[in-house]
Amino acid sequence: MSGTERQTKYDVIVVGGGPAGLAAALEAKETGAEKVLILERNHELGGILNQCIHNGFGLHHFKEELTGPEYAGRFISRLPGSGIEVMADTMVLEITPDKTVHAMNSRDGYMQLTASAIVLTMGCRERTRGAIAIPGDRPAGIFTAGAAQLYVNVEGYMVGRRVLILGSGDIGLIMARRMTLEGAKVLGCVELMPYSNGLNRNIVQCLNDYNIPLYLSHTITNIQGDKRVEKVTVSKVDENRRPIPGTEMEFECDTVLLSVGLIPENELSRQAGIRMDRRTNGPEVYENMETSIPGVFASGNVVHVHDLVDFVTAESQRAGKAAALFALHGETPPGEEILVENGACVNYTVPQKIRPENVGKFVEIFFRVNFVYRDVVIRVTSGEEVLASYKREHMAPGEMEKIVLPKALLEKARDGKIRVSVEKEAQAE
Repeated sequence: MSGTERQTKYDVIVVGGGPAGLAAALEAKETGAEKVLILERNHELGGILNQCIHNGFGLHHFKEELTGPEYAGRFISRLPGSGIEVMADTMVLEITPDKTVHAMNSRDGYMQLTASAIVLTMGCRERTRGAIAIPGDRPAGIFTAGAAQLYVNVEGYMVGRRVLILGSGDIGLIMARRMTLEGAKVLGCVELMPYSNGLNRNIVQCLNDYNIPLYLSHTITNIQGDKRVEKVTVSKVDENRRPIPGTEMEFECDTVLLSVGLIPENELSRQAGIRMDRRTNGPEVYENMETSIPGVFASGNVVHVHDLVDFVTAESQRAGKAAALFALHGETPPGEEILVENGACVNYTVPQKIRPENVGKFVEIFFRVNFVYRDVVIRVTSGEEVLASYKREHMAPGEMEKIVLPKALLEKARDGKIRVSVEKEAQAE
């Protein structure tokens, strides 16, 4: 279809064809949006799941264990006959507040597409060596864990034989196991913090089961090598995360994998003028995942980094449904807004704002804690009044938390604010 023949007006345009975009588009269509378009910059749909060939996906959503490609395939298989249009190999250049999407591909050239509602599902990217400023030489053999995963699982290249991993995010832990299974020797996983940033099940299944050591409160302080990595120096760090002289360990290796955090991919969001949350590096959203621009929604890792794709799916279905309703019925009338604040031990909350009139029976609030805690209570307060309490035996930064607030509790909020905090159980009582 040529650029002149292609339609340019849609009810809902979804930017990104990964798990978030697929779920949002399908839900928008099922809610009643007639013309739905997915824009994906890669040559195929599925996003990061296509390179995640390990299992463990889908336990919440499908109630069975799937690999990443299988999980994505469940949604992709529903597209034929659905009426949802897909443009792959298409780069979105800009999104404007009037909901015009400027995009380009080699088939249609430059396009201006308009939508009644837009859903942003661009996912996130990895922090690189430059972002964390590791000292030392600049040889070959230094990869982000995700890049190594792509090379090994999709392209079929072996990235190294003696491997050291910096950071204990889930992708790094999974790649420790993957490299071991491919015949490499993984010398260890080095973590700056005194706790792992990955899921506990990945620490057990990817490190402990393969006798791969985890060095907590350590970091890389030097990389040596001419053309290829030859030696890496690792030092213990103090409570201020500064290297302690005299604690150096040297590892002879040819490869360093970096698993040092993910950053929501929000250049388009910032360019559009969407209000951002510095805590999450994602857009501020309401209870239905609407951003500060009416009719523009966001979901998945572009809003905040999730631990499980099942939660990305649920959040994106909420965004897709809301986008379709906006396209069909227009803007939500202005009303009361409740600001959700993060209190003690909590890094952020999503959503950041709640409109009680838009809430059905309950609203879900997601957040992460800033340390590992045991036997604690999550408290939701407004002023001095405790609205709700939830006991937890264990909480960790690597695991996203969720609480469910009944609508009746929101009506008790004072001064338009509620706060989510975590306290020791004895304190809370």
